[in-house]
Amino acid sequence: MKVSTYSPNYNGPLAIVYKDAASLTAHLGEAQLERVESLGDRFDEKWLELQHGAQTTWIYKIKNDLDTNARAEKMRQAGNSLCLKVNGIFADRVAILGPHAAEISEGAILGNYQFLKYFSDHHKRRNSLVQLFVEESVQPEVETLAVATMGTIFARDLVNTPVIDLTATDLAKEAKEAGKRHGFSVEVLEKKQIESLKMGGLLAVNYGSTEPPVFIIMEHKPEGAINEKPLVLVGKGVVYDTGGLSLKPTNFMDDMKSDMGGAAAVLGTMSAVAEANLPLHVIGLVPATDNRPGGNAVTPGDVITISDGTTVEVMNTDAEGRLILSDALVYAKRYQPELVIDLATLTGAAARAIGHYAIVGMGNAPRNEMEDLQNSGYATHERVVEFPFWDEYKELLKSPIADMKNIGGAEAGAITAGKFLEHFTDYPYIHLDIAGPAFLKKRIGYRVEGGTGVGVRLLFDFISKRAS
Repeated sequence: MKVSTYSPNYNGPLAIVYKDAASLTAHLGEAQLERVESLGDRFDEKWLELQHGAQTTWIYKIKNDLDTNARAEKMRQAGNSLCLKVNGIFADRVAILGPHAAEISEGAILGNYQFLKYFSDHHKRRNSLVQLFVEESVQPEVETLAVATMGTIFARDLVNTPVIDLTATDLAKEAKEAGKRHGFSVEVLEKKQIESLKMGGLLAVNYGSTEPPVFIIMEHKPEGAINEKPLVLVGKGVVYDTGGLSLKPTNFMDDMKSDMGGAAAVLGTMSAVAEANLPLHVIGLVPATDNRPGGNAVTPGDVITISDGTTVEVMNTDAEGRLILSDALVYAKRYQPELVIDLATLTGAAARAIGHYAIVGMGNAPRNEMEDLQNSGYATHERVVEFPFWDEYKELLKSPIADMKNIGGAEAGAITAGKFLEHFTDYPYIHLDIAGPAFLKKRIGYRVEGGTGVGVRLLFDFISKRAS
């Protein structure tokens, strides 16, 4: 979506947000103003369409006092509604005037998203809206938000692409292309290098696949980066998850192309951070493979060895994400990071606990890190609900024949998964389980059906504030 500067020469539909009707006099004719006055408050907090000849104008009166974050989300939803109206009249542009133009633009860009790759008549289905006009005073803010939405849309495209066209190798190619577009470096470790690093978790999950695994390393390191130690982002890259020999039921397998939602979020965030040239050293790590029951697939009861020497009894091959992430978390140690955040569609337990409304978070990082992340969650409406992270949960991971087992039982499944991962860290660490909000069966406002790209806007806001 292109963002341009509004000028008096603009010719197209208008969307005006206002609190006082007097501010409308510059844009509406006398008859339109009379209609607005006659309707009173019956259309407050929703768009009212006004037609004057060929000119279409939507107006939106702000009535209720809301806190900053609630108001921002309400205006994003208004932006989503606006984009549907603009597309409904087949217009290619709209000018957004008045307060909250940035949030409205953000909602419009996200709500306008379509994934049309596999439609034979995709050119007929494409939305007409391609350009937003905003006043010069808010254009920098809109363009910053547009960078975050660009990363989100990239993540959505990755999640929505089926594994037939997005193997682990393909994901690595996408990372390389994104690095060229936005200006961050990418290194891809192939299977022989992964074997030399003894990444037993990633290799074990890959045993049943005919496609090789990859380990993707992305780095944004601008001159004059203000952090001495890097921030490291880690994303689960299971490009398709059958559950392995612990096979999922068919109705739980339909959307498992989304099991790389964490990897997509890291690729999208790295793209946004580099595009904005934020003055921070940021590294992204993505272990990637599919999880299938073929070949020499790892079996329940097998014992594998992670790259730090930890032995793990694999009790359930559908708890594979934590196995590939463990090697990535070990690898992160070499950077002596300031903070590591991982994102993963890790557990059904997280989704069952809070649904699609938020991300489950936990960790051992200093209190201010989680608070800052949660504040970014409220600001972007990608909220983070903190779960307890007490050491007692480690007891549930004890194995009679190995250092650990990869599942902890029916209770506290999201937490025991997090405690399993923590074992492989020696740095400040936050774990984000995005299983609930990463993929939607039906549209919820600007969160469209399919991949949502959750995590990108959250992390971009969090990282941007560290840079300010």
